Amino acid sequence: MTHKTVYELNKNSYSTLKAPLGLKNAMQTPRLLKVVVSNGFGSVRDKKKIELIADRLAKITGQKPATRVTKKAIATFKTRQGDAVGYQITLRGKRMCEFLDRLINVALPRTKDFRGLSRTSVDAMGNYTLGIKEHTIFPETADEDLKDVFGFAITIVTTSNDKKNTLAFLEYLGMPLKREEVKK
Repeated sequence: MTHKTVYELNKNSYSTLKAPLGLKNAMQTPRLLKVVVSNGFGSVRDKKKIELIADRLAKITGQKPATRVTKKAIATFKTRQGDAVGYQITLRGKRMCEFLDRLINVALPRTKDFRGLSRTSVDAMGNYTLGIKEHTIFPETADEDLKDVFGFAITIVTTSNDKKNTLAFLEYLGMPLKREEVKK
């Protein structure tokens, strides 16, 4: 049996998900819209570390990150209006599917003490958000620079509008979610 990619699974999901989700029309099938990778470096003022974060995110996602700036000055956070506070990358199409393939099949299995992803990370709009504590789980990053480890968030945006459908769709794609706990 050959390994199906996220791209193929995303295109051909109706026949498999029709019965479990009670779908009557192929247009009701959940689909991937985009994947948003975001990193906040906040109060880091070291230019070299900020450039390192941008370079590593570009290697991991295959796309240059967009800089996010503060909208207004806040004295308690020591920020001024227009200060760079993070990076964001929006992936769509083939690049999104390739990133999810690497995340599901390569990066998550390399995570230390990995026992599955939480089922409670789905919001009311059907989007799934997970946090990566160490960027070094991706093979694109060099392992020799372990002193500059950073984390980032990944949000998977789907067309589904409820939790049950989103979780069923993500399981179909191969996301390693924790098993449901049986209440006694």
